[in-house]
Amino acid sequence: MGEEAGAQAARSRALAVLRIRGRALAVALLPAAVAVVLLAAAATGRVEGTAWAAARWAVTVLAVLALAAAAVVALVVARARPALSPTVPISEAAAPDLYRLVRDLADRLDVPAPSAIALTPDCDSWLEDRTHPAHGACARREAGAPQGDGRPAGGDDDADDTDSGTRIRGGRPVGGRTPAAPVLVIGSPFLWWMRVGELRAVLAPVVAGTGPSAHPDIAAARRFVRGLDAAVAVASASGRGPLARTVLGGVGWVARLLLRGCRMHAAEMERGVAAAAAERAQTVDYGARIVAQEQVGLAYAGWDRLLTRVALPAWRMGRWPSRLDAGVVSALTELSRRDRLAEGFASRLGERPACDLLEEPGAVDEAASLLAARLFHGGPAESGPGWTPVAWQEYPDEIVDRKWRMDAARLHRVLDALGVSRSFDPEAPDPEGPTLGRVIDHLTDPERAARRGPGSREADEHYVAAAPADEGREDADEDREDSDEGRSGQLAAGLSAELAREEAAAPARPAPTGQSPDDALWDDGALPLFPLQPPRSGRELLADHVSAMVCCAAMDTAGATPGLDWLDGPSLLLGGERAADLTPRVHTLVEDGDPEPLRTWLTTQGIRPEKPLRLV
Repeated sequence: MGEEAGAQAARSRALAVLRIRGRALAVALLPAAVAVVLLAAAATGRVEGTAWAAARWAVTVLAVLALAAAAVVALVVARARPALSPTVPISEAAAPDLYRLVRDLADRLDVPAPSAIALTPDCDSWLEDRTHPAHGACARREAGAPQGDGRPAGGDDDADDTDSGTRIRGGRPVGGRTPAAPVLVIGSPFLWWMRVGELRAVLAPVVAGTGPSAHPDIAAARRFVRGLDAAVAVASASGRGPLARTVLGGVGWVARLLLRGCRMHAAEMERGVAAAAAERAQTVDYGARIVAQEQVGLAYAGWDRLLTRVALPAWRMGRWPSRLDAGVVSALTELSRRDRLAEGFASRLGERPACDLLEEPGAVDEAASLLAARLFHGGPAESGPGWTPVAWQEYPDEIVDRKWRMDAARLHRVLDALGVSRSFDPEAPDPEGPTLGRVIDHLTDPERAARRGPGSREADEHYVAAAPADEGREDADEDREDSDEGRSGQLAAGLSAELAREEAAAPARPAPTGQSPDDALWDDGALPLFPLQPPRSGRELLADHVSAMVCCAAMDTAGATPGLDWLDGPSLLLGGERAADLTPRVHTLVEDGDPEPLRTWLTTQGIRPEKPLRLV
């Protein structure tokens, strides 16, 4: 689909949406029109009789009710605030070079420049209409230049299809009133990872979308659809009285009915807009855009790993990494080094990074990092008691060490609750503190220990394969399953219950402060918007806690140190090298009840499992 064809398709679908709006208005006015006709006929004496009088009054009452209902629906649609993406506003004073790049790009594409720029802590970029009256203050703040008449920078926020004579030439309105240009939202990881040329190429098709957005019919159709969507959200909100619920229920029904009628046309309109924008952007940095798209996928992979493996453990402890975007550069550099994903990687890093377009990249990174914590975890809007920033150089000691000791302490609390002795030998005195040996002894499968005996490691590893095909293997599996349910399964269930109790006892999320565009999301309990991890199984929790216990023993008895792996999160450093071979040995203990691989590894590393440990 070419540019002209896409724009024509978008305009055609926009007119279809507006026709649906016109039909809805016509249906609301129809009883009033009939009532006027009947009243006029009665006044001129053309209709007489009790039947006509009754019909006249009935239609008049129906017209009043219809007009009242239409007024309520129109008021809710007009006043309901469409949802906004929570973003970090970037004023022109804070990023003059970035604004200059975007304006130059808009000039090359011959489209209106975006009215403002904002950052989102995600790997995506888009245009967002913020011309709703309730969004006016936000738009003015992000533009960084309040207008004397109270309107957001970039145009008239109430311009719609009233001036149908507006002409479009080269994507720019000529004559008539101009709808306010949308806000350009840029993924913050792009600014830190991409070079300036790559960012320009990635933004080209996005900025090109301001051309179709300037068409009054498309702008009016989008405003109508977003208003209906916001009205549905208002009608679905809880906490209102019976009368308000009844009235808003009717408004919601009408809004959903209109949305169903508009859905197909709105979707086709957006496809046409996207096609026209993509075709227009073909003339700008086409070759560079192909290369830049590879960096988009790489940035998304590194960003996801950084959030789930590195940021999430800190968020759960009430700390938020204050330089996530700088961290994603380290994560992606490590990913490229390990997997050899990019040729000429060193020469690419020698080019100017896009974050140099910001005057104070550190402050912007901190604001985006705090917003990421709110979006993905539901943290407070600002720092305070129990919610403080942490720098990357402090992460190993402040997060990794504390996390391991907290998990180890939780594991021993569950063992205490299960009545597990601190010593495997009932006649031996309990040690003075928690030990790793207590955990290993409890998870050891007694059947395996009895079969193993001195010097029988090889026979143990091949036990299942050497058992008789029918009876022997089934008996071995049943014994191991029973032992697993009685030991690791019970311990895993206890850990799950303990974590559930801790989450239930956690303080309630504080109310939002100020009047930011995303306050409504907090009021409705919609944040966090994107859960980072699915619920972990009990076995996964148990393996994590046993690994934490091993790491504590290594730090307290073998001089190991906590470390940060940019892709895998907390890591144990033995002699300055990452201990990458610990996880499979822990899983062997948890899943099979076999402690031998882990005990051998502990002996090799000089870790003493019988020594009491320091926990929190």
